[in-house]
Amino acid sequence: QVQLVESGGGLVQAGGSLRLSCAASGRTFSRYNMAWFRQAPGKEREFVATVSRSGSIVDYADSVKGRFTISRNNAKNTVYLQMNSLKPEDTAVYYCAADSHVITPRRTVGGYDYWGQGTQVTVSS
Repeated sequence: QVQLVESGGGLVQAGGSLRLSCAASGRTFSRYNMAWFRQAPGKEREFVATVSRSGSIVDYADSVKGRFTISRNNAKNTVYLQMNSLKPEDTAVYYCAADSHVITPRRTVGGYDYWGQGTQVTVSS
């Protein structure tokens, strides 16, 4: 099992930046594909970005491509989401997720076994 704790959320003006972190417990972090999802009020949880176990494969939702960067540091058991050029529509609770079952990281909510508690990101216009 792995426990995930997100941090770094907050209030930022449109055009600004935030860096989210997700710290994982345990000594097997490198066995997990990691992902970020988000959920806005009244909407379903949606895929944002994912990174493979070694960090060699990354994938992004079209809505964030070119603005967000996902990365990981296996020595620190941490995955990051650098968010630049933020827009009001990026406002949501951001969740970190982990999956150990497949090689290629997935985009689906159902593809992840472990979830953090979420961190709120609010972008004002």
